[in-house]
Amino acid sequence: MTPSPVNTALLEDLTRAAERDGINKTVVGAVIADGGGRVLLLHRMADDYLGGLWELPSGGVDEGESLIEALRREVAEETGLAVSTVGDYLGHFDYRSGSGRATRQFNFAATVTGADEPVKLTEHDAHLWADHSEQDRVSSATRAVLDTWCHRAA
Repeated sequence: MTPSPVNTALLEDLTRAAERDGINKTVVGAVIADGGGRVLLLHRMADDYLGGLWELPSGGVDEGESLIEALRREVAEETGLAVSTVGDYLGHFDYRSGSGRATRQFNFAATVTGADEPVKLTEHDAHLWADHSEQDRVSSATRAVLDTWCHRAA
């Protein structure tokens, strides 16, 4: 599934809603699929916050950075892959960060150039191109995002 570009007005609405809801930290996550429909998951190191969790490539939005800029940067930093398109908004979930901050993760479908390139991990200890049966390794919140992605891809 090649995502269609995300709507700028939607991004502004999402950011304003998070502020209204008292969110202190925003994070972006990317659902990146290969040609066979498998999704890239990353494994958090055991000694990290939420150690051992399988998750989407994701990370915090820096001050003055747009959601899309953050998504491109985070995917590149965590995987060495370059995002070519950020598309469908797939929903969000809220959680407490390791420092206790109210955090909202916005999730988007994304495509990368060179999806057949090796993944170069910098913050995780493993990666997996997960088929549908392997996607249950993630949290229930991430599972809901993947279910949304699957329904839109169908």
